[in-house]
Amino acid sequence: MVRTMLSKSAARAFFLAGTALCAVAFVGLTVDTLGRIPKQTRQDQLTEPVRRGKHLWDRSNCMGCHTLLGEGAYYAPELTKVIERRGPVFVRAMLTDPEKMYPGQRRMWKYDFSEQDKDDLIAFFTWIGGMDLNGFPPVPTLGLGAPPTGAAADNIARPQIFNQICVACHALGGQGGKVGPALDGVGARLSAPQLTAWLRDPPAVKPGTAMPKLPLTEGQLDELTAFLSALK
Repeated sequence: MVRTMLSKSAARAFFLAGTALCAVAFVGLTVDTLGRIPKQTRQDQLTEPVRRGKHLWDRSNCMGCHTLLGEGAYYAPELTKVIERRGPVFVRAMLTDPEKMYPGQRRMWKYDFSEQDKDDLIAFFTWIGGMDLNGFPPVPTLGLGAPPTGAAADNIARPQIFNQICVACHALGGQGGKVGPALDGVGARLSAPQLTAWLRDPPAVKPGTAMPKLPLTEGQLDELTAFLSALK
């Protein structure tokens, strides 16, 4: 068997050619990535409230507990898609008083955020959540709750606000939170006016209740009342 070896000059040429090829590929991929960043990050929507929200995020050391874009701590939930997952109403309520949202459970610090601070953080989370991150973070395999059965399933769609807020504390069909009572059959226990009054201002209906008053719009109140009334 005859063995052939590269001469010094051939080895040098092979090394230089390989290095040059890799360098060209690296530069090309870098240029392509930099060209994609403005569109994928929605750079044109980087408004002043978004900038203020980013600075507030940094000053408050939110990454000491949360992750964002995969970076940060893992003590508290990942927030890249928090607006899509929970919605601005829930986020605002958490920023206002975390303890009221999860009595005796949450350890999130209650910051003295102004209304503008909350608006800016929500704008920042909305901007982050709208980025094209090539599928990150992946969609959870576990849903936010099983679809209801009976009249509710046949006649009315499950409101988005229910999936964003209500299931954080209440269970339906065996899935959801356990802070508040399960909502299966709630339409048989409470009338529509009772449900609306409860959703509008829980402490006014039952002083001392753990359920906070949420900043729901009239449209959201109507949606939730119609949905919950159908759960019989």
